[in-house]
Amino acid sequence: MSEIDRLYSYRTLLTGRRAVPRDEILSKMEISLATFKRDLAKLRDRLNIPVVFDKDLGGYKLELVDSRKELPGLWFSQEEVLALLTIQNMIEQLEPGVLGPKLKPLQSRLNDMLASQGVDAQVLAQRVKLVHAGKRKLKLKRFEVVTQATLNRKKLKIQHFNRQNGETVERIISPQQLVHYRDNWYVDAWCHLRNGLRNFSIDAIKDCEVLDEEAKEIPQDQIDSEVASGYGIFGGQDVMWAKLKFSANRARWVSREEWHPEQKSIVGKDGSYVLELPYTDERELVGDILKHGPEVEVLEPTELRSQVQKMLSNALKNYESYR
Repeated sequence: MSEIDRLYSYRTLLTGRRAVPRDEILSKMEISLATFKRDLAKLRDRLNIPVVFDKDLGGYKLELVDSRKELPGLWFSQEEVLALLTIQNMIEQLEPGVLGPKLKPLQSRLNDMLASQGVDAQVLAQRVKLVHAGKRKLKLKRFEVVTQATLNRKKLKIQHFNRQNGETVERIISPQQLVHYRDNWYVDAWCHLRNGLRNFSIDAIKDCEVLDEEAKEIPQDQIDSEVASGYGIFGGQDVMWAKLKFSANRARWVSREEWHPEQKSIVGKDGSYVLELPYTDERELVGDILKHGPEVEVLEPTELRSQVQKMLSNALKNYESYR
């Protein structure tokens, strides 16, 4: 019998009994006293199974603490069950169908636990709501294939649609990590066609196939330096710094936002807010700047300032005929 099987056998032995004497446990489990002591420590510390010795009953028993309920190898309080159901409900709203069907057995078990304590789990779904904006449709099958390759460390052959030029290119990639960003899923991967790290939107993958080849492993620090160094979803090694000045009115919101983990900021005497942050590709940053309209000014660099000025000028042309 393996160690993990033996540990779970304790639960079977102790369930339904007021208390089991130590000698009976040693006999039925066919173990020594030293092994029993080690097992007790693992049951309590590793599996969170509350095995206690009852002096009055003269044996060991399972003790429910704080109305705790059991899942195989785990024990949960009512608050912990509610937290798990809340997380699952959020996952289901985040991407319907991705994890829901696979977690249904767990959800049913959690629902039963709460029902036994007089709590209606259905009410939870009415009290937790996620609001999406700009979410693109995602093919579940492709997401599952990309996830499988990422977790199993296998290469992927994909047909990738490039939205910038409208072309579809076949690539072999080694997926490194999945990223959920602004309501959409991406995969950071080593592109064997371009021989470098790239970021692919999963909804832009038209077709994909897991190959029977080990994925190329990229050190995490290299991924962070190339992918996470830029602004938003865009990565790169040529890092530039933007300096933005927000009005005192807009500062009430922006001063509480994190645009980048390495950002710097200062509040002016007039209440304005100056934000400095790194970026490697201006496309997403320009879009976020434009959302704030006249409430923000690009101070540096000159290239970014000119790009935003050009975009605003072109947008204004769309309304010239209505003057």
